[in-house]
Amino acid sequence: MTAIELEVPRDFPALRNLIAARAPEMPRRLMQVAAYALDNPDEIAFGTAASIAAKAEVQPSTLVRFSQALGYQGFSDLQDVFRDRLRDRVPSYEERLAQLQQHGGGTSRAGLVLDGFIEAAERSLADLRNKRDGLELDAAVTLLANAETIYLIGLRRSFPITSYMAYVMGKLGIRHVLVDGLAGLGPEQASFISERDAVLAISFTPYASESVALANAAKSRKAKVISITDSPFSPIAPIADSMIEIVEANFEGFRAMAAAMALAMALAVAVATKRGKN
Repeated sequence: MTAIELEVPRDFPALRNLIAARAPEMPRRLMQVAAYALDNPDEIAFGTAASIAAKAEVQPSTLVRFSQALGYQGFSDLQDVFRDRLRDRVPSYEERLAQLQQHGGGTSRAGLVLDGFIEAAERSLADLRNKRDGLELDAAVTLLANAETIYLIGLRRSFPITSYMAYVMGKLGIRHVLVDGLAGLGPEQASFISERDAVLAISFTPYASESVALANAAKSRKAKVISITDSPFSPIAPIADSMIEIVEANFEGFRAMAAAMALAMALAVAVATKRGKN
């Protein structure tokens, strides 16, 4: 066995970190595969090279080049790591929901939909719990607690999260500004951001262009940026002084916000606690 083979990751968390670290230096097509692999690990585990290449919009040979760029002998060698991730898993919530629909009997359609969203929320929270130790919670809390003012940026789908954080921070006596972008005034609301402040930017696929622009503007003013997003390839990931990645499960294409809301509440309360200790 070669030295390279000894060094390549054989567990998914380590492989994921390697992909995230190497991807920015890769050619465009390989970076495209990297983004697809991190966003769709189950597809990589279960699919064929042809089907995966088609969905990632690359040639099958690109999968081989991507695998070799990470140190693996070929795509099947890389795919084994994705498959090992699922080897001992319990049935997925999608599988449980399919069983529920088959045996639902007299359950109403509305009841099945409610069950689907409950299952998606539980899956999101379980995933957050499982990777809790890898989150940059302490770093994010420290940056926020040391800020003069915390600016909350999260428009469109992320707005319910930032608006509720604003409510909680108000109750906890934390100085903050909710950038809501009403009447197109987002840039004006964020115009007072300075290097003494911190910005909590939240955005998930498809990323709100307004949130991305406001976060970049804050970074240009030397504010600390804490990003909550769903991928290391998110446009608000590279500018982050601290990034927390969170991926919500979905039901029939609608994503839950249970995990993101739990994380947001934890951050707000932890910041208030740290400020109190200081």
